[in-house]
Amino acid sequence: MQTRDPKRKIFLIATEESGDRLGSALMKVLRQRLGDGVQFVGVGGRTMAREGLETLFPIEELSIVGFAAVVQQLPKILRLIRQTVDAVLEAAPDALVIIDSPDFTHRVARRVRAKNPAIPVIDYVSPQLWAWRPGRARTMLGYVDHVLGLLPFEPEEYRKLGGPPCSYVGHPLIEQLSSLRPSAEEQARRDAEPPVLLVLPGSRRSEIRHHLELFGATLGRLQAEGHAFELMLPTMPHLEATVREGIASWPVKPRIVVGESEKRAIFRIAHAALAKSGTVTLELALSGIPMVTAYRVGAIEAFILRRAVRVSSVILANLVIGEDVIPEYLQEDCTPEKLAPALAEVLTDTPLRKRQVEAFARLDTIMSTGNKPPSVLAADVVLATMRKGRRS
Repeated sequence: MQTRDPKRKIFLIATEESGDRLGSALMKVLRQRLGDGVQFVGVGGRTMAREGLETLFPIEELSIVGFAAVVQQLPKILRLIRQTVDAVLEAAPDALVIIDSPDFTHRVARRVRAKNPAIPVIDYVSPQLWAWRPGRARTMLGYVDHVLGLLPFEPEEYRKLGGPPCSYVGHPLIEQLSSLRPSAEEQARRDAEPPVLLVLPGSRRSEIRHHLELFGATLGRLQAEGHAFELMLPTMPHLEATVREGIASWPVKPRIVVGESEKRAIFRIAHAALAKSGTVTLELALSGIPMVTAYRVGAIEAFILRRAVRVSSVILANLVIGEDVIPEYLQEDCTPEKLAPALAEVLTDTPLRKRQVEAFARLDTIMSTGNKPPSVLAADVVLATMRKGRRS
């Protein structure tokens, strides 16, 4: 006679470091709730591994960005999708939690739903359907049971677009404000001369290669125009070699800072930033650091995005604040001639700098989740959505 396994099985898929951190925090809360009565399987990185996940494959295998790169790696991506789908179906979990990376995770979820509709699917981190391809909301109804939104405007977007239920659980950055905000001593350095200027070229190798030459030329121009600054560039260990190679020809050499805690330390003393657009803009805004943003992609990807984007700004912090306070320079506008004067404005006491600082001060209220942290709210939804039956 078969015995019933009392454990709940949760399959999680995260293929990027940011998703790995989200997955780890969620796993921690779920284990607090379920104790030894939960088993985690799936795909994740180092932080999820520390919470007990054995990953099917290293997430570095999916460190791909840009349309051309995806085309080149397509056979490998399709193989990993098939491998992941097979693993989900074999595990027959109480819930499948897909975390960000929609080009991969949603393909897995659609195939799983087609072959085993009984497995609930929770999508942690909404695709940017409010920015482009809004039709995805209705499509997601077919394979997603609940969306966990990181941004406060997302539930209303899903309602308007006819998508699956969406709950605002909060951005993980709001759990980390103490590590982003300066002490009195750090604030004194933030206000001192020469100002600390951060340069943030991206978190993927392809992004870094797209931006480093441009950023180096911009900073050289800024210095040549008589602006003094102390330049710092935060990066992660696996990207350090790429960054060091890329800045070798820069006219102004930054101090390279490696690791997450070291990055937060220099955020707390930074006066301004030049950043590739993305999640880091929200991180900078919550830190109270005025910025200028830039973004370049390959020609094919730019062609597609120009015809698809339906928002006035691609800057995450602008969208959350509800007004375009952060200047953005995209593609052909992404030049040292345009970036350097804009950077000079946020380095000095100008109306642009003041407007950003005042807008950033409103973010705590805009992004509030009450007295529950995002990982707890996310766990609440996962537990409510999980299949109630036990496995035999």
